[in-house]
Amino acid sequence: MTETAITAWILGPLLGVMIFLFIFRIVLTWYPQVDSTRLPFNLIVLPTEPFLIPLRKIVPPFGGVDITPIIWVGIFSFLREILLGQQGLLTMMNRV
Repeated sequence: MTETAITAWILGPLLGVMIFLFIFRIVLTWYPQVDSTRLPFNLIVLPTEPFLIPLRKIVPPFGGVDITPIIWVGIFSFLREILLGQQGLLTMMNRV
């Protein structure tokens, strides 16, 4: 197994999990009464918050809605497609 195959094998599920967590984070914004410090909600908040804090300083809420989780879903989806998609960089390197 080559280094690129191992990287793809690790990076694929990691990016998938992050996309999944950010989608759940978007759903959590619909319920502001949820206590994000309690289980199981803190399992969603803890891994995503380090990504959201710096982006919130750059992107203000749009119409009172925090759109930073949506931006991160787009970024992680884009990275997954560029690196691991059918024509992705790591996919193409494994074929050579």
